[in-house]
Amino acid sequence: MKKTFYLALILFLSAASAFAQTKLPSGIWRGVLTTTAGADVPFNFNVQDTAGRQQLTIYNANERFKVTDVKASGDSVFIKMPLFDSEFKLKLQGGQLNGQWIKHVGERDVAMKFTASHGENWRFVKSPEKPAYNVTGRWLAVFGEGADRDTTVGEFKQEGSRLTGTFLTTTGDYRYLEGNVSGDKLYLSCFDGGHAFLFTATVKDNQTITDGKFGNSPWTAVKDANAKLPDAFSLTALKPGYKKISFSFPDLDGKKVSLDDPQFKNKVVILQITGSWCPNCMDETAFLVNYYKKYHKRGVEVLGLAYERTTDFNKSRNAILQEKNHFNVPYPLLVTGYTSNKQETAKSLPMLNNFLAFPTTIIIDKKGDVRKIYTGFSGPGTGSHYAEFVDTFEKLTEDLLAEK
Repeated sequence: MKKTFYLALILFLSAASAFAQTKLPSGIWRGVLTTTAGADVPFNFNVQDTAGRQQLTIYNANERFKVTDVKASGDSVFIKMPLFDSEFKLKLQGGQLNGQWIKHVGERDVAMKFTASHGENWRFVKSPEKPAYNVTGRWLAVFGEGADRDTTVGEFKQEGSRLTGTFLTTTGDYRYLEGNVSGDKLYLSCFDGGHAFLFTATVKDNQTITDGKFGNSPWTAVKDANAKLPDAFSLTALKPGYKKISFSFPDLDGKKVSLDDPQFKNKVVILQITGSWCPNCMDETAFLVNYYKKYHKRGVEVLGLAYERTTDFNKSRNAILQEKNHFNVPYPLLVTGYTSNKQETAKSLPMLNNFLAFPTTIIIDKKGDVRKIYTGFSGPGTGSHYAEFVDTFEKLTEDLLAEK
């Protein structure tokens, strides 16, 4: 009897010990994603207990990205990201996590090696050198070479060796970047569950950044307080002879929706061309949710056209539902059945000329005529640029609502 009791006790204690090992140590962590080229993309996250469950908060400059789907079994840890259809499959050994970040891309998966260390609050350089220069300010940056050259605007803020900022492009921004200037070396990264960005460069002097690398793309920059991009309202338009836009796509319940439906008659309509895989689109969705609450009762409708990485309705629906639930989206989201390939998007809306980017926002007046088309989205990570966009967009809305 005693042997049976002791055996049961040993099994119970062993099980309890195994369970205890599955709980992630609370506090700050340093995570590192390793690209196929061998480059390390670091980011920091915090682990805490909330209502008896663990959750993560990923840090990117001022952004705090919460992840609540954290599960553990034995020494295995599974973390499902709330957006972008990606997940971590990891092993926990003491204060170390090892495994993969897996991104589900349409009909295939893309995996990247991931490691993380508990108690590490540094990002790129544990003990950075004194910065040789301060890069705070606006920069005219050029990515790529030859026909692939792309002019962007860099906005940086440096405090000591800590660096934050972003790059604005004609198709959107690179959101919240964080890193260091150590000596004459510049480092910036971001991880949001959908993309892992890494920028490195040499700061030649207070006016020049050289030898930049973003993936396989070189980049350079010169300081320019007047650097700016083309007007986002000037890049995409309707083809000659068109005044309206037309389509008929199913909503998440399979019901066909078009602009001829009664709910859109005599309304100002904001048409969002989006995708659940697109970080800039998520920033725009967060904006449009609050915008809808402010203007819907005054006669504004918002409608999202989702272009996913698969033509499968159910897979697309599930990805869009994840976005809808995360942001509590109150307006309809339609499953177009076309992919995010820009040629596919253009095919689905043949009246558009020069479709360039996700998101693209089409502003329609009470008569159903297209009045403006806005390419890309400058999100809250761009600071004053985002504030300027909000002011311009709301002023345009007020003007259209005032029309008879």
